[in-house]
Amino acid sequence: MESREKLKKELITVFWVFIIGSIFGSIVETALEIIVDGNLHIRRGLIYGPFIPVYGVGAVMYYFIVSNIKDTTKVFFASMALGGFVEYGCSYIQEIFFGTISWDYSSAIINLNGRTDLTHCIFWGIAGIFYITTAYPMILKFVSYYPKMEFKLLTIVMIVFMVFNISTSWAAGRRQNERVIGIPAKNFVDEFLDKYYPDSRMNKIYSNKIVTINRQNIRKSK
Repeated sequence: MESREKLKKELITVFWVFIIGSIFGSIVETALEIIVDGNLHIRRGLIYGPFIPVYGVGAVMYYFIVSNIKDTTKVFFASMALGGFVEYGCSYIQEIFFGTISWDYSSAIINLNGRTDLTHCIFWGIAGIFYITTAYPMILKFVSYYPKMEFKLLTIVMIVFMVFNISTSWAAGRRQNERVIGIPAKNFVDEFLDKYYPDSRMNKIYSNKIVTINRQNIRKSK
């Protein structure tokens, strides 16, 4: 019984690490867009809310691997490697399933198929140090509220919301991919997605994506 409760708490911790990492990523990307381009546009990877899952996945990787490393130098290089791996993997999966990519580092001097590059890996390394020195202790303190009913209710609400959010974002992205290559709606679900998640809405949400279907690189208008 005790081991079961321990596993449940561990899963809840991983869930919140993903959520917090995803929100952190949205804040960072939005701030960079304001600073670099002067545009006030909330960067996000899901249809609803300020979440960028690639950062959430990276945070989970940090949790399982970097959290156990004590030496700061090792944390930096481990985070560099993990960040590059996550960035490359997420870019590859996005292109395979949706026919798009959200970043292209092909112009960087040292890059790997345009999916990750040395500069961004260094940023991941710095983020790893921030995680281990600041974010991780705060997350542990937050999750320590686990026994309280309010925390459990909040967790349940967030899980339901994120399941809906991720599944809807996935379905809408897949359907837009089908529209791009000319596949008509096959059922009422496709018709629903076409009506409520048309290209105009999807392109506004994911303003930085690049379509790669048929080996074309067409940047969507912002």
